[in-house]
Amino acid sequence: MRDYELVIVISPDITEEDVPAAVERISSAITSKGGEVVDSRPWGRRRLAYPISRHTDGNYIINQIKLDPARAHELESQFKISEEVLRHLLVRKDEE
Repeated sequence: MRDYELVIVISPDITEEDVPAAVERISSAITSKGGEVVDSRPWGRRRLAYPISRHTDGNYIINQIKLDPARAHELESQFKISEEVLRHLLVRKDEE
């Protein structure tokens, strides 16, 4: 298993009260692929640099995860079809 950093921008259509439930759905998607969520930090609602799907802001969440590299593509595919995820970025952390 490798260490990754996952940044997700969730749609602002989701209310502040529903963001923890969205974070839980993201965590369960990671664990269903055999991964492990090490740390999850919501950054809150922030303005986007450019409009995405007519949205000008989004809820940012940063996750530190451990995941099998073979399953990373499957996880990204799942985020691409999710309606609540505007953008995601999965980056492998360097081994020190």
